[in-house]
Amino acid sequence: MTAQDEQVLRRVGAHLGVLASRDLAVRCRTGLEHSAQAWADRKRELTSESSSRWAGAITKASHDQWALARRCQAAHIRSLEAGIATIAHRLSQPIGAKGSKKAPGGYRSRREWHAKKRRLHVLSDRLERERADFEAGRVHIVRGGKRLLNARHQLAAAHLSEAQWRERWQAERWFLQVDGESGKRYGNETIRLTPDGQVSIKLPAPLAHLANAAHSRYVLSARVRFAHRGQEWADRIEANQAVACRIHLDIHPGGARNRRDSGRWYLTASWQHQPTPTIPLQAALAGGVIGIDTNADHLAAWRLDVHGNPIGDPRHFGYDLSGAASHRDAQVRHAITRLLHWARECGVHAIAVEDLDFAAEKTREKHGRNKRFRRLISGMPTGKLKARLTSMAEGAGIAIIAVDPAYTSRWGAQHWQRPLTSGTRKASRHDAAAVAIARRAQQYPIRRRTAPPPHEAVRSRCGQS
Repeated sequence: MTAQDEQVLRRVGAHLGVLASRDLAVRCRTGLEHSAQAWADRKRELTSESSSRWAGAITKASHDQWALARRCQAAHIRSLEAGIATIAHRLSQPIGAKGSKKAPGGYRSRREWHAKKRRLHVLSDRLERERADFEAGRVHIVRGGKRLLNARHQLAAAHLSEAQWRERWQAERWFLQVDGESGKRYGNETIRLTPDGQVSIKLPAPLAHLANAAHSRYVLSARVRFAHRGQEWADRIEANQAVACRIHLDIHPGGARNRRDSGRWYLTASWQHQPTPTIPLQAALAGGVIGIDTNADHLAAWRLDVHGNPIGDPRHFGYDLSGAASHRDAQVRHAITRLLHWARECGVHAIAVEDLDFAAEKTREKHGRNKRFRRLISGMPTGKLKARLTSMAEGAGIAIIAVDPAYTSRWGAQHWQRPLTSGTRKASRHDAAAVAIARRAQQYPIRRRTAPPPHEAVRSRCGQS
């Protein structure tokens, strides 16, 4: 982009960011007393300083942010309740008492018991405050991100100077996003993106003098190109279907303050799909099934035919979940993309996955000493994987079958790991678990064969003798 384009985007983003911060503060003060009339009043106040469409986008973003904070608050309360229940149970047990698979035992020493007793009071006070905030509709939100805000006090650890941090902080608090409008030209009137990649923005009223096109619009000199789902986006805007757009500046950490090439401008387009109708299980399994076992660093997959027999060799789709959230999400999407490509090549229309949920297992109080196990289950992207796999498989026309995860790893290793190991192939425990998951989705027993009753076995031996 030209320097003029970047200057206009910065001024528009900063102006709308101030309005978004002000509206979010009003929405948070309203709390549970929010109503449709209050929403209309907020939108009316913002319209004079922007436009009706920008005001609608800002108020909707504020409402969505408040609702997200409420959901996170409820999840935090559930986590505190689970931790308190675990500590209270372990404190009631004798010191040194052994636990079972269903419930943990007592603490190992008197010193640990005393420390956990103090922690119980801390968590109880914290839970009381969170419940009071939840009942009052009071949430705590930081526009720009709490992590980046705390980095201001630790610039050396974040490898940032004050000027670099300030630039990132301002960029994160800009507001340049709007929802799509069905029936409007190219699916969006505020940030319009034409089929040839031209971007034009409806300027707010105070910045209308910066327009270089009719109707207070500014046309960017740069062109936009989508490397992913570009044809699908083109089909939607040709039909004037709703397409939401967001423009943001991605500043690399540690980038030089006086260099404008330290970050890049991106335009993100998104839209909603119609829900795919559910198909019968037998129709989904007509071409076989692929079972996948979720692990902390890879997906172990194996293809089974319609009779439940493994075909070919197992496949592993690795990912690295270290680094920023955007990097972790990209790694998961890349692994799922390779999995779906392989499924299409094999002609399989169903993927079986375990219905895992480690929300109750990640608590610090249940596996306090076993940090390695806590780190292992926390690293498994179960929630993100299920959400990504469901949405991406729906677009590829592949059905997802969620199965009960009970004993799949143990029974798979017991009945399938050794038979599937040969001189040229070594099946791992995860590969055997993938076979067990796929067989359970096909409603076949995980065992390779059922042992005969004892009296039948005796009769066969007598006949042979």
